[in-house]
Amino acid sequence: MDAAEFAASRRFADTPFGRIAYVEKGQGPAALFFHGAFLNSYQWRDVIDGCADARRCLAFDNLGHGHTEVGDGQPVDFDTQAAAAASFLDALAVEKVDIVGNDSGGGIAQVFAARWPERVRSLCLTNCDVYTNSPPPSFERTIDAFRAGMTAKICQRLLSDVRFARSDVAFGLTFERPEALLAETMEVYLGPIVSSPERVAAFERFVLSLAPRHTVEIAGALRQLDAPTLIAWGTDDRTFELKWAYWLAGAIPGARPVVEVEGARLFWPEERPGQLSDLLREHWASA
Repeated sequence: MDAAEFAASRRFADTPFGRIAYVEKGQGPAALFFHGAFLNSYQWRDVIDGCADARRCLAFDNLGHGHTEVGDGQPVDFDTQAAAAASFLDALAVEKVDIVGNDSGGGIAQVFAARWPERVRSLCLTNCDVYTNSPPPSFERTIDAFRAGMTAKICQRLLSDVRFARSDVAFGLTFERPEALLAETMEVYLGPIVSSPERVAAFERFVLSLAPRHTVEIAGALRQLDAPTLIAWGTDDRTFELKWAYWLAGAIPGARPVVEVEGARLFWPEERPGQLSDLLREHWASA
């Protein structure tokens, strides 16, 4: 699915937390996809293409990201994001889902699973925030820059200078092949964020809300989560080290053995959608 097709298929669901933008493809039991920071549901375009014959795939834009609309001052922290996801499912009359999460979306997915375990048919976590590693230390400089009021400037630089976006101080840290990152993709991800001062402010609130308490507070609930859980982790991630995959595997009773994705980095679900689609289909079949 290219950017134009993705945009043409976008829908909206009204919730108490805002008007949530999403894309839906496929039929059958529902699967809900949580994307990473700076990105939006477009991250999952090829994965949902690969899974649409097995699931009703729902990929939505988190609060403060993409085309989801939130009010001025609306909280957008992990706890609120998880509650918004529950309201989104209510709006679509979906009771139970297979959850898939990456990066901050994986952290939000954990909060959702901890708060609403009865709505989780299965869980898949790829490289993401875990326990005390939320946000990861490597992200602190970005948080400091946002706190200093540089949010719009940083996003505009990433959007206007694809060479900078691909560099090791930007997405070069999170993509295995940053040279393949297209200007069109940057426009899809960052264009909505910088489209108005209100959207910049919402994204800034999200980044500044990142704190370990959201994932630390749910550790006990995760230890009671019996949903079948797939943990697939890129081994070359500079932000979420492999040890956190094994922390999750030790914490969640329903976890299968960790799948190590050799040489992959943080946003490997976007770069290796076929591999993740195969893992998901096998996971859902066995679950």
